[in-house]
Amino acid sequence: MVSLTIRERDGEEAKVGEDGFKVFGREMRKDFLFAPEWTNLNHGSYGSIPRAIQDKLRGYQDDIEARPDPFIRFALARLTDESREAVAGVVNAPVETVVFVNNATEGVNTVFRNLKWNPDGKDVALCFSTVYDACGKVIDFLYDYHGEGRFTSREIPIQYPIEDDEILQRFRDAVKKVQDEGKRAKVCIFDVVSSRPGVLFPWERMVKACRELGVLSLVDGAQGIGMVRLNLSEADPDFFVSNCHKWLFTPRGCAVFYVPVRNQHLLPTTLATSHGYSSQSGEHSIRPEPPYKPKDKSFFVNNFEFTGTRDYAPNLCVKDAVKYRKEVLGGEERILSYLWDLNKKGSKLVAEKLGTEVLENSKGTLTNCSMANISVPLWRGDKSEAKEGDVVVPAEDGDRIVVWMMSTMASDYKTIVPMFWLGNRFFVRISAQIYLDLEDYEFGAETLKKLVERVGKGEYKA
Repeated sequence: MVSLTIRERDGEEAKVGEDGFKVFGREMRKDFLFAPEWTNLNHGSYGSIPRAIQDKLRGYQDDIEARPDPFIRFALARLTDESREAVAGVVNAPVETVVFVNNATEGVNTVFRNLKWNPDGKDVALCFSTVYDACGKVIDFLYDYHGEGRFTSREIPIQYPIEDDEILQRFRDAVKKVQDEGKRAKVCIFDVVSSRPGVLFPWERMVKACRELGVLSLVDGAQGIGMVRLNLSEADPDFFVSNCHKWLFTPRGCAVFYVPVRNQHLLPTTLATSHGYSSQSGEHSIRPEPPYKPKDKSFFVNNFEFTGTRDYAPNLCVKDAVKYRKEVLGGEERILSYLWDLNKKGSKLVAEKLGTEVLENSKGTLTNCSMANISVPLWRGDKSEAKEGDVVVPAEDGDRIVVWMMSTMASDYKTIVPMFWLGNRFFVRISAQIYLDLEDYEFGAETLKKLVERVGKGEYKA
């Protein structure tokens, strides 16, 4: 069990530099809510918010509790529209194409559950072997639900490091194989930045390839907004979802869901189906329900605006987070420049300290984001590739070691990073963020060295 002391509000804030914006690095930790002893090297999994945004969140929640009916029936729609307009500017998309859902997985589910599959059973859903597990299970569910002969899927295997060109070629080969079998490649889901390993995926080129081949592109940008540059009007995917609560400094439970106008008719319902649904039979369509839905909004916007009683405050904070990033932090470009630079330099530092390598391809595109993966001098089973001094463990102990190392890292060293095996090699994923600097990466490297030594002594067996 991890025991932490929450940082008290002492009024101390991060310094403002000569350019008028907050100084990035450890100084920025003063503006976040981390416990004094906690070093947050894993922003990519769950995100975190500055105290200024927490104040906004609690303000909206207080307003809702003060006057529940007026707020939900009348103010909610206006405030949501303001956040939609703000986030549309960040991703460069028309405001009528963006709404909010709880998270990226919900957005992916919304697309897959709405798409109509031809009863001839020839439609095929494509994904890559690096698909986020929860999204992959959506495809599994559809197969189970529709049954044999009504729905099929095809997984495209890739193993990192790999070149972007090779990824595109494997996709084209997969589509051709589907067509040669007399079937149709209906939709392909792929990432902006994959989760494990955390690498930039050539998503813009994939969108273009999908368009050329007549395949719907479903972009899982869970790791996207706030950590890479996005221009959805230019990329023009068929569907795109990105968690605002990971990198945009928005409270958890908020994702932007982009659907161009041409495809909005393909999504007649939200998950769960709620007030915005328009019945094809005409029944249940005239019953007035809160909140009031203005006629000047599209069906798509109205449909996602209110999906039942829940806490909408995270959505309302999006506009505040965008404003904070612009006025306090200096804007998206200043933030991204710091993150990308720290990611490349920091991951290289960790690899040098461990005597290993950063997971990268020949063109250096995999780390063009805010996360990187570093190999660790720890192997399972096969000793042939291990260097002198590396630790080799029985293959059957692999999963057990992942759990032990992550839990021990949290309890004994007050930090954590995702850990996983790629083949027989052990890897970690570290996230760059504005409250970190190279000293934190050095701390992470020293911690990992100690953990590997402890694994070599067999401590995990206890």
